[in-house]
Amino acid sequence: MNKVSLLGVPMDLGQTRRGVDMGPSAIRYAGVTERLERLGYTVKDYGNVTVDNRTIEEDTHENLKNLIAVVQTSRRIRDAVKTMLEDESVPLLLGGDHSMSIGTLAAITTHYENIGVIWYDAHGDLNVPKTSPTGNIHGMPLAVNLGFGHEMLTEIGARKLKPENVVLMGARDLDEGERAFIKEHNMLVFTMHEVDMLGMATVMHKTLEHLQHTDGIHLSLDLDALDPMYCPGVGTPVLGGVTYRESHLAMEMLAASKRIVSAEFVEVNPILDERNKTAEVAVALIASLFGDTLL
Repeated sequence: MNKVSLLGVPMDLGQTRRGVDMGPSAIRYAGVTERLERLGYTVKDYGNVTVDNRTIEEDTHENLKNLIAVVQTSRRIRDAVKTMLEDESVPLLLGGDHSMSIGTLAAITTHYENIGVIWYDAHGDLNVPKTSPTGNIHGMPLAVNLGFGHEMLTEIGARKLKPENVVLMGARDLDEGERAFIKEHNMLVFTMHEVDMLGMATVMHKTLEHLQHTDGIHLSLDLDALDPMYCPGVGTPVLGGVTYRESHLAMEMLAASKRIVSAEFVEVNPILDERNKTAEVAVALIASLFGDTLL
């Protein structure tokens, strides 16, 4: 497919640090449309999805902050992505905090019966209300997409991800409940230990082999997967992350595999950034994912 559909998700409901709602604007300002067009893609920008405002009344609902607003916004994201898929284009979502993936994957899993997912993130995002230390929903979307969590969130998507179809990559900050979840469901995780020991090329080969039976691959890339020296503009930075070059290699190998059917780049926070550095990294990685090469 040579058509890409852009959707901005100025979502800041899933966490408490302001500014991530400006992520889509920062990525657009860094030239994502122009970069894709230079690669020969036809780009249709759907603008930004409407994000509900948080309310004081629902500040915490069963250890879920902004639950109602997240649910309503996630439904809009789901419906917008369904429209993009019906247009036979590759959805590319710009965020925004990672809770937005609840809506993204609700649409993707409906369209693809056996989708594979690469969760490129410093965190597991596998908490449920009982295990979450913060109540922030951006720490729960992968669990929700697997069918675990509050029913108002899990019912947004009709079909759930299969644990064996998910690969976590770059993890280095997991809560106790997330570790238990990973072991219980026998999920494939490449922590930074494995990235260091094996090298990114081997990690990617193993990932693609693991997902070869799927209908395609959705990439959910949180910029905090990269070390903060490359991406300072994220809400939950963790030292010791994936390097800029390792991330480009991962994107290049995904492009070469021709398995990517959708993607989202999340957690860009311009308020915490340095001269839009993190958004520029996002655009560079997007270009590599869509086939940009030196020669």
